[in-house]
Amino acid sequence: MKRTVGTWMIIAIAAAGTAGCFHDDTTKHPAAEQDKPAKFSISYTTTSSSGYFSRIGDLSREKWVLKLGELTHTSLEVKVIEESKLPVMFAGSSIPDVVGSNGTPTSTIMSGSVEAGVFMPIDDLLKQYAPNLLKNVPKDAWEAVSYNGKTYGIPTYLTNPSRRATFIRSDLLEKAGLKPPQTVEEFLDVLRAFKKLGVEHPYLMRENLKYADIILGAYDVLPYRDQFEVVNGQVVPKFFDVKHMEKALETYKTMLDEGLIAKDFATISSADFISYIRSGKAGIWSSNAIGLVDFRTSIKQAVPSARVDIIPSPKGPEGTGGYFHYTPVISAFYINKNVKPDTAARIIQFFDWMQTPEAERFFTFGIEGDTYTTVAGRIQYQFPQTKEAIEEEGWRSGTLWGAHDAVANRMRLQLDQNGRDTLFALDHIVKYEGLPGIGFNPDLISFAKYQDLAPITQDGAPRLIMDHIIKMIYGKEPITDWPKVIQEYRQKGGEEIIKEATQRYNRREGIVNLYETRF
Repeated sequence: MKRTVGTWMIIAIAAAGTAGCFHDDTTKHPAAEQDKPAKFSISYTTTSSSGYFSRIGDLSREKWVLKLGELTHTSLEVKVIEESKLPVMFAGSSIPDVVGSNGTPTSTIMSGSVEAGVFMPIDDLLKQYAPNLLKNVPKDAWEAVSYNGKTYGIPTYLTNPSRRATFIRSDLLEKAGLKPPQTVEEFLDVLRAFKKLGVEHPYLMRENLKYADIILGAYDVLPYRDQFEVVNGQVVPKFFDVKHMEKALETYKTMLDEGLIAKDFATISSADFISYIRSGKAGIWSSNAIGLVDFRTSIKQAVPSARVDIIPSPKGPEGTGGYFHYTPVISAFYINKNVKPDTAARIIQFFDWMQTPEAERFFTFGIEGDTYTTVAGRIQYQFPQTKEAIEEEGWRSGTLWGAHDAVANRMRLQLDQNGRDTLFALDHIVKYEGLPGIGFNPDLISFAKYQDLAPITQDGAPRLIMDHIIKMIYGKEPITDWPKVIQEYRQKGGEEIIKEATQRYNRREGIVNLYETRF
């Protein structure tokens, strides 16, 4: 989430620290090998038909595209394709030289294109032309963009799979005379104190427990896509843990019965969720850690005395806490098999450059003398103020910037204390919590067969499971009936899912084993 946090901000970034260039010890500038810019077509994927790009007649002549071409000695033919239309493109004959996608090689959105040989494996090209990528991209991200032992995608990746955080109104905590809660029991006590203070939403919930799964995390029973575990030789969903699942549901029901969450939590939309937070009506909530800057700024506009911080998530009886670990790849770029070898090499160099300090400064701040200036080694950058300007910045720093660590734009967050606090939280709190598990890439075939049992998204529970969770929190079903829910899951196709998951795990076939963390 992006909000304006001031007008002209001055940051003390030493010139030597940000003035990296293409001519370094590890990366050769393509121009050193060829005089003419490398010309290739590239498509970027979007989930919406509107935005900055939709207002530009010829994206290949757009100012940021032209500057990117100048910096990388390339001539880019750019188009934006809606994610839903990618399968149509793959079915046709006009496929760009480079295709950006939010999907990994075997994901549904790629429509079997990698398996069909539409794109080239790039392992040898990476070894020869991408020292920065090979050095910086995590192993699990490379594995996620591989198929049959070969690398096909150039990923935009995460070096930290734990991104969500627990936010608290520290001013309310101080007023209540309490310390940040460390356990579920202390968490409930803080919520009770907030209620006594008149806080409308002591803990803010929302529909489908989206950004409201703090208790499921504390008991390590998140019902999501990559949240399987091995139990008695079988790979089963974590919600099969009856004891801890019932404890989590009992906690949620207590929160509902005592008015610590809204009576209508199951129908609170994402828009209302954000609105309640920004208006200062929430005491504790869960969200992406990057939202700290936005929340501090917006809440202060409603409640000038408000103080917002990120705290460690409360832990359950086994010492677990936090939220799910994200898969390591946000998006990836694939090179058409028909691209000539020399051009393919230049494409790899194009993305390898995106790892450099020069690239980070360009994508973050833009063009010196236009969107920022440098005075005595300090950068002056004006945050965008209008919707159009914000979208333009998003085009430059988001859409066009591939092959980088997408956890956070560190250079941008260093602009002020709120941003620095966000980085501290990411590096010293969020990084060390969260729930890893076992996932599958590609998805289990049985998910497509039994869609009510398949996780809707990475952080979406199967419909069958979520329906029972909501009913039990509202008291419409006994929580002690959770074993019956598991039995229903097994009878309606779960046995086949478990069998396939176990076989895949035992064969180490397309396993995303997020238990193997790097910390």
